[in-house]
Amino acid sequence: MFERYGFLGVMSLIFFKIRTLFLFRNARIIRFPFNIRGRRFVTVGKGFTTGYYCRIDAFPQNLENGILISIGDNVQINDSVHIGAIRKVSIGNNVLIASNVFITDHNHGSYKGDLADSPLSIPHERKLEASDVIISDNVWIGEYVCILPGVVIGEGCIIGAMSVVNKDIPAYSIAVGAPAKVIKKYNFDSKRWEKI
Repeated sequence: MFERYGFLGVMSLIFFKIRTLFLFRNARIIRFPFNIRGRRFVTVGKGFTTGYYCRIDAFPQNLENGILISIGDNVQINDSVHIGAIRKVSIGNNVLIASNVFITDHNHGSYKGDLADSPLSIPHERKLEASDVIISDNVWIGEYVCILPGVVIGEGCIIGAMSVVNKDIPAYSIAVGAPAKVIKKYNFDSKRWEKI
């Protein structure tokens, strides 16, 4: 281990591991700095791993909300990932999230229908609107992806770098772009990713 990381690298890992045990007992390792607000509204499964500068914000609209952010087993999030919830963000098992990803279940204001907010109103004073986000098992989310409220990402999906996910992505699909569109789907008969 010393040959791979060097003395200071090993000492850093030990330090991170000790701090991890105080924050999330089930986690494998959390690299600091790591910011979490609303810790009691967040659960993580076994083997949770983070990169540096990650941020998790769980702000219940009322204290009866319970768990707002649930993260499954063997989830790895890399550097500078930001997850925010006021209602529900659920991340399944074996999910890999690249760096600089933003996942949120809420918006400042409503922007559709007859009750839409005016662009003349002050953004931080607009009522928060929320809709659940569900990321299923075995999903891989690329760098700089933005996942917006009300989205379900199906099992085994790949979301390409810099995509903006604003609608559901069916299971076993590859989606890319802003907004994200499905470009391939896995065919279990041929065992190939096939273009849509």
